[in-house]
Amino acid sequence: MRVVVVGATGNVGTSVVRALSTDERVTSIVGVARRLPGWRVDRTEWRQADVASADLTRIFDGADAVVHLAWLFQPTRDPATTWRANVLGSMRVFRAAAEAGVQALVHASSVGAYSPGPKDRRVDESWPTHGWPGAAYGREKAYVERVLDVFEHDHPSIRVVRMRPGFIFQRAAASEQRRLFAGPLVPRRLIGAGHIPFVPDIPGLRLQVLHAEDAAEAYRLAVVREVRGAFNIAAEPVLTPGDLAELLGTRTVPVPRGLAKAAVAVAWRLRLVPASPGLLDLAMRLPVMTTDRAREVLGWRPRHSSLDAMRELFEGLHDGAGMDTAPLAPDGGPAGRVKELASGMGARP
Repeated sequence: MRVVVVGATGNVGTSVVRALSTDERVTSIVGVARRLPGWRVDRTEWRQADVASADLTRIFDGADAVVHLAWLFQPTRDPATTWRANVLGSMRVFRAAAEAGVQALVHASSVGAYSPGPKDRRVDESWPTHGWPGAAYGREKAYVERVLDVFEHDHPSIRVVRMRPGFIFQRAAASEQRRLFAGPLVPRRLIGAGHIPFVPDIPGLRLQVLHAEDAAEAYRLAVVREVRGAFNIAAEPVLTPGDLAELLGTRTVPVPRGLAKAAVAVAWRLRLVPASPGLLDLAMRLPVMTTDRAREVLGWRPRHSSLDAMRELFEGLHDGAGMDTAPLAPDGGPAGRVKELASGMGARP
């Protein structure tokens, strides 16, 4: 197989390329990214391209499968830019896949595409995917799901797979996660056991998490196996604020949902953080997913627990970990943080 991975240098992309490179059925990989990496992988060639403007059909020509992972989280203060990259860019990827005669399209959807749902029981892939309108991430993921509905109807010969993972973490992506969501004002030395005074215990906050290696294995299986449809992907257990407090060696303090939302909104307006308050709203409303279909149909089994993934994230944050790709660049120290501040804290990519 010849597989094109669009968005190959980020948190999930690097892991997917690595996983595909270990499969003997995959004879060549094309990694597509806006900025070429220094990182190298066996049987992988790199193409520099922006999904919003490049000639993707030419890049996809001769491919058996396209894995679409490219997604722009910033600038959160300029939703027109993220819409152009994420929604219009995805539409261009899908159109190019059809024009190039690709046999399989594997798209990175998300738990964030789901409509608000329960925390006391699990939902399967039939739960509505209308997102949460208060967060650009949820709106965009949900809209692309509707685009895929039309695409599947118009191209029944193309095998379409929608991956709906929970939050994906690994050590190498820790600095990227901090830049995207926490910003430059969080000191590295604060992240670690015994340094954080408390974890806010917000009523109803439950998170489903998995390690990037396990997410990549799910994508590899979706590429090489004759499966279709949506798959929920997450590890166990479902995490609570108490679990996070135990990992960090601290305690929980009850914080009303309204107060937590107000605090994030104030930090956002004062440009102290790059992540918009809508993301907290989204997290509070996400349903808890069952992963039965991924285990039974895809044959997927995570090797890491959700606690393992969070532990790696915290260790990577403390150490400023990263990789030799633009999205996963290690913590840049004081100079790098000044550059982050100059970006307007969510105003520019």
